[in-house]
Amino acid sequence: MFSEQDSLFGEQEVPHMPSDLGYRGPTACAAAGITYRQLDYWARTGLVTPTVKGAHGSGSHRLYGFRDILLLRIVKRLIDTGVSLNNIRIAIEHLGTREARFLSSLTIMSDGASIYECTSEDEVIDLVRGGQGVFGIAIGSVWKEVEGNLASLPGEQPESGMVTLNAMDELSQRRAARAAV
Repeated sequence: MFSEQDSLFGEQEVPHMPSDLGYRGPTACAAAGITYRQLDYWARTGLVTPTVKGAHGSGSHRLYGFRDILLLRIVKRLIDTGVSLNNIRIAIEHLGTREARFLSSLTIMSDGASIYECTSEDEVIDLVRGGQGVFGIAIGSVWKEVEGNLASLPGEQPESGMVTLNAMDELSQRRAARAAV
C-alpha cells in the first residue's frame, strides 16, 4: 500500500505556507484548475472566500492566499470524484480550521457519500479494509502541485499592490511599468 519512502505520514518536513502574497482571481483559477465562474460562485456562496482581500463592490479585485488556492484545488478534486457539494462544504469548513502545519500531512478519503480525514497510514488502511474508502486525496501532494502552479504566476503584495512575478508575461510587465510611473 504505502512504502516508507512514499508515506505521507512519516517524519517529514512541513512545507512552508507562503502567506505574504495574494493572487487575483484569474491566477487563482489557473493554479487551482478551475473556471472563473466556479471561483466566483464559490466565493459568493462562502465555500472558499479570499482571505487576503475580499471584493468590495464592482471593479474591485479579490486576492486569494496560498491556503485559499489549496482549498480551491481540493474542492475541484472532490467535485471531479462526485462528492456532493454539501459534503464538500463540510469538509472545507473542517479543513479551514486545521493549522497549516497539519494540512500537508492529511489524506482525505471518501466513499462517495462521506468524507474522512486520515492522519496516519493505519487510518487509511482501516478505512479501505472496512470498505469505506474508495478514493483518497493526499493534501501534501496537492500542496506541492499548487506551489508548482503558482511558481510562474503573478502574485501581489496586498498592502502595496506591488506585483511579484517569477515569470512575468507581457501584460503584467506593462501593468507593472504603468504602476511604477
